Amino acid sequence: MIKEADYIGSYIREDQCPKDEKPEYAFIGRSNVGKSSLINMLCDRKDLARTSNTPGKTQTINYYLINKSWYIVDLPGYGYARVSKTMREDWKLMIRQFLVERTQIRCVFVLIDSMIPPQKIDIEFMNDLGENNIPFVIAYTKTDRLNKGDTQKNIILFQKELLQSWNTAPEQFITSAEKGTGKTEILQFIENINQSADK
Repeated sequence: MIKEADYIGSYIREDQCPKDEKPEYAFIGRSNVGKSSLINMLCDRKDLARTSNTPGKTQTINYYLINKSWYIVDLPGYGYARVSKTMREDWKLMIRQFLVERTQIRCVFVLIDSMIPPQKIDIEFMNDLGENNIPFVIAYTKTDRLNKGDTQKNIILFQKELLQSWNTAPEQFITSAEKGTGKTEILQFIENINQSADK
């Protein structure tokens, strides 16, 4: 359970980020996937992470200290955004350096929009995580906006696409920021990792 969630700061380079070695859980996905809404839902706060209908709103590495013991890290979305190609490349480099060099990361939550079919950019991003031995799981978002059958159909298609490159698919979570779906499962998953690290 999250009792406290505090915004710590926003950074543009990995070496500027907190150096206290607390466990970190990064959240990332294509622009407008519902990342900020999911973070707010997990923390039971409406305005902790800034939400927007404009893709590319998150432009920095944003840190939130949870229960004074671990961090949620809100990363810029990848893919389409109403910014210049140069800025998109700068974000891409910033994200890659952060994920590759940040030793405190316990897991990356890759957010996938459950309303649309598999996207090449998502598969490529996950393959890159795998090649760099960065642990990750999948969180399907916006599952309240389609009927259950259509949502499941898109998830199955995504799994099939992923299994062309992977022997087994990573752990996955079904979420809805509107209904609170997946909150208990994700927080329990994080708690289990933190407890294992403490042993």
